[in-house]
Amino acid sequence: MPKTVVLNQEGKELHEITLSPEVFGIEPNQQAIFDAIIMQRACMRQGTHDTKGRSEVRGGGRKPWRQKGTGRARQGSTRAPQWRGGGTVFGPTPRSYSYKLNKKVRRLALKSVLSEKVAESNMTVVDALKLAEPKTKAFVQIISNINACNKTLFVVAPDEDFENAFCSMRNIPTMMMLTADGINVYDIVNANKIVFTEAAVKHVEEALG
Repeated sequence: MPKTVVLNQEGKELHEITLSPEVFGIEPNQQAIFDAIIMQRACMRQGTHDTKGRSEVRGGGRKPWRQKGTGRARQGSTRAPQWRGGGTVFGPTPRSYSYKLNKKVRRLALKSVLSEKVAESNMTVVDALKLAEPKTKAFVQIISNINACNKTLFVVAPDEDFENAFCSMRNIPTMMMLTADGINVYDIVNANKIVFTEAAVKHVEEALG
């Protein structure tokens, strides 16, 4: 069963906890991880691209020349696609790229990436993230104490008092903070290290166990 040490904000070891093997100790399913990331990336697309077809471009109301007798090919409008300034054929129009994966696949992918972080020793657990006041300098000191590397994801429980910690962290461009019910595969994979509070670990285990 996977185990990890709980640190305080000064980086000192407090005690050891056992992680749920159903959440933090499974064999990672790479296909589920891949599918979840592709789905998330697709959902991030704005889909606001747009081109004008021949019915939307300006002009072209008059037939450029008569149908017969000129020796040229028949034309009905100067805004047909083959004309300069004409409409675009089969161009992109606004659409949504989002789609959904099965719930079991999403849960499997989330368990897989969490298990990978534990197996690679890239997950740290702290007792809490509490600051007396919003101060970036104080949070930078916490980062140093717990040896958090560049691109670290902090995960807190929704019912914790983390407002000062979040306000202190948000000025640091390589750090990110999410609540335990908002964690996702893409952000976990994108982070070099994840730092959970002890309450967040329990919250995730209850949700995914």
